[in-house]
Amino acid sequence: MSPQQETLVRDTISASNAGNLHFPQVVQALLHAGVESYAVDYRAARTTVYWPDGATLSLPLSKPEQGIADAFSSEGVRQAIAGAQRGEVMYPAFKALTQRAGCIGYTVWLSGRHVSYYGRLGESHIEPFPPQAD
Repeated sequence: MSPQQETLVRDTISASNAGNLHFPQVVQALLHAGVESYAVDYRAARTTVYWPDGATLSLPLSKPEQGIADAFSSEGVRQAIAGAQRGEVMYPAFKALTQRAGCIGYTVWLSGRHVSYYGRLGESHIEPFPPQAD
């Protein structure tokens, strides 16, 4: 990863965490930076970004304010995603909604064009990118 790529990723993740970018904008910026995928771990409060050459960058994420629900609700996760896709839910609210739905984290597969969301017992929900996210 070049210094320019790292700066672009740091700026993008920071703007997303602040609620200043929509998901399609994050996808475009990270693809521009050459990122292959990134994983968000709500429990460890980290976002880890992966490049195809094996380079990684780990960034802090705020801890859940209300905690993460024990039970995983695919429907709750889908509702949070739908709100984000409609532009009604920015990332800070998205995190809270998915955590209330029992999501402990997720992986965004930029090259694979989908997101995998995970629950405490290994449950998962896979969401393909909407057409406007690319």
